[in-house]
Amino acid sequence: MAKQKKTSKQSYNNIKSTHPVLCPDGKYRWVYDVPMLKNPSILMEVYWVLGVSFGIVWLFVLLMGGCENHFRLADLWEITRGFLILLAVFFVLGWVAYFFVSWYYGWKYSILFIMDEQEVVHKQLPGTEGKARAIGKLTALAGAGGGKIGMAGMGVLVANRTSMSTSYSSVRRIIACRRRHLIKVRERFSRNMVFVADEDFDFVYKYLCDHCPNARKS
Repeated sequence: MAKQKKTSKQSYNNIKSTHPVLCPDGKYRWVYDVPMLKNPSILMEVYWVLGVSFGIVWLFVLLMGGCENHFRLADLWEITRGFLILLAVFFVLGWVAYFFVSWYYGWKYSILFIMDEQEVVHKQLPGTEGKARAIGKLTALAGAGGGKIGMAGMGVLVANRTSMSTSYSSVRRIIACRRRHLIKVRERFSRNMVFVADEDFDFVYKYLCDHCPNARKS
């Protein structure tokens, strides 16, 4: 009996993605595994944040230096060169750290997505057990036609470690990156990433576009 349970978990672990399932509470849910080395979208977002942070600090230092009477063009280059060297060092360290994080997570980042009329939610699944529970419930919902089983526990599919929600009313831009199975949903100060399998990409992209009237689409 224990052996059969282990095999079931292993089969769930081999599932790369599920189709969006319309649950009885009116929300779509699906699971997606991001291959962290083959699809470095998460690393690119980290680099973007890092670059913006360095740019703000660099600009602040320049403004402070510009208030001094003896600030010259040579000083500008010295400051910029120092920041470029630091940026290059952090770029390398970031990739090394990302490699070890990928190894720790088993080379994939498992995410549960929840999408309804008001927002889209991105939840990290904590390990194989959390993914198995999520897929198991989604499979049961799909097999039951989306309405024959109770919703007890659906609000807490997994004890997630990280979660990010994006309200449609504040979305400013939606970017489709089909080759990476990624839809970027951007607010003013927030950047959510929605991953979906290729066969469901058009449906999810259209759903988001229809519910974000103030967003630019690309």
